[in-house]
Amino acid sequence: MIRYALKCEHDHPFEAWFGSSGDYDDQAARGLVECPFCGSRAVSKQIMAPAVTGTRSRDAAPVDAARVQTLMMQAARQVRSHVEANFDYVGDTFAREARAIHEGTAEKREIYGEATPQEVRALKADGVPCAALPPVPPDPAKVN
Repeated sequence: MIRYALKCEHDHPFEAWFGSSGDYDDQAARGLVECPFCGSRAVSKQIMAPAVTGTRSRDAAPVDAARVQTLMMQAARQVRSHVEANFDYVGDTFAREARAIHEGTAEKREIYGEATPQEVRALKADGVPCAALPPVPPDPAKVN
């Protein structure tokens, strides 16, 4: 497994794990690497220090990269499914609705929807709590 520091065209920094250095190149070429904040697929690797570790215990189990990836995708699917089943979808009015709920001028409820990167920055700057919903993970049959 290799961890890359990535950044999208909108300067959203994030990290992602790949089975090997070639996996990033392959997935990026197929359009499978996207920003978890805005969904942009214009993503580039950033400079990062190598992870240097000490000696590994002889009893430590080896990391199964495929299993870790499967578990992460399952978790993302579960989070997204929970939000879609239990929150109100407000579409592209998300920023306006979130601000109204925060200010107390709209009914307090859990919502999700779409917002531009500028709208998200403005919400966060004003103290309105919001977070990106994990994107729909790719079909396991299409990854690697």
